[in-house]
Amino acid sequence: MTETQTFSIASIPGDGIGGEVVAAGLRVLDTVAKLSGGAVDFDVTEFPWSSEYYLENGHYIPEGGLDQLQKHDAIYFGAVGSSDVADHTSLWGLRLAITQPFDQWANIRPVTFLPGVESPLRKADDTDLDWIVVRENSEGEYAGMGGRNLSGRGPGNEVALQTSLHTEKGCERIIRFAFDLARTRTTKKVSCVTKSNAQQFGMVLWDEVFARVAKDYPEVETESVLVDAMSAKFVLHPEDLSVVVASNLHADILSDLGSALAGSLGLAASANLNPERRFPSMFEPVHGSAPDIAGQGVSNPIGAISSASLMLDQFGLTAEAEEVRQAVSNVTEAGILPRDLGGDSTTVEVTEAIVTQLEAIHAQSTPFPNPTAVS
Repeated sequence: MTETQTFSIASIPGDGIGGEVVAAGLRVLDTVAKLSGGAVDFDVTEFPWSSEYYLENGHYIPEGGLDQLQKHDAIYFGAVGSSDVADHTSLWGLRLAITQPFDQWANIRPVTFLPGVESPLRKADDTDLDWIVVRENSEGEYAGMGGRNLSGRGPGNEVALQTSLHTEKGCERIIRFAFDLARTRTTKKVSCVTKSNAQQFGMVLWDEVFARVAKDYPEVETESVLVDAMSAKFVLHPEDLSVVVASNLHADILSDLGSALAGSLGLAASANLNPERRFPSMFEPVHGSAPDIAGQGVSNPIGAISSASLMLDQFGLTAEAEEVRQAVSNVTEAGILPRDLGGDSTTVEVTEAIVTQLEAIHAQSTPFPNPTAVS
């Protein structure tokens, strides 16, 4: 009898539609476990940390909460954000309060164009488009350095400073990560994004590190593009992209643009990785809490389910991860789409269709190629 390989997952549904889409992802993971015939199992512990929890307790994460999370193999995160709590309070109180102390310094956000999903890009109709945004996830514009001063001088005299932090080590590790990822892809290319013409210190350091590291990867094509020009390139020449590496803020914005071009932010998956595996990595859709549709059963579960597939990659279950991605693709191609993609299927209907496809794919016992590694 094969010994069961059990993976421990900390689930944090969070706010708004977070609970709905995390439930969808866990339904798919349960199916993966069932189809494994006892070879794989997922032990899920739910943590009730949310804006409601914050309003009741005065904090998002209780004392000792990170120690509890660290005992798990991965974290599955839904969303954070509520009209009752300021956005900067919720972001720094929950999501960044996990990614930063756990040094989840590599954030990958695939931009995937699914069949059956209409894209606003004309080129998507007859061109294979597929790229990955690699986001520096530990410093940069989200370092949290700065402050507000001089308010005592009266109205109109306050000064706010927000300092962007770029270290040579931080730049190098994310840039090397991007090059290593590019080596695994059909198109071996890394596009470096900065704004070094205006930000003459941190961004110039980034560019210099990129040029130095690129010499160690002679087989990988490179380009350096200013962030405004890259925004235009996402729209005008997306076929030129493979791996795009950028700072915390720039990659955050560009990846949202990429997902919108693919059809909807509801498709966007992400992995916040601690590549050294000293801490658990965290997997989350990037669409936010969407309080306007919470509780209606119409949220798009694909971003969360695709994030779960990235979690499977991290666990070394690459064949299972690819089966999940193929199931998602089959469902969208069949026209089973949620409201944000122009369909009328509910969250549960889309999820169950993906489960059905996953079972059918697995029954065929067809080997799938290994997807791009994320570890």
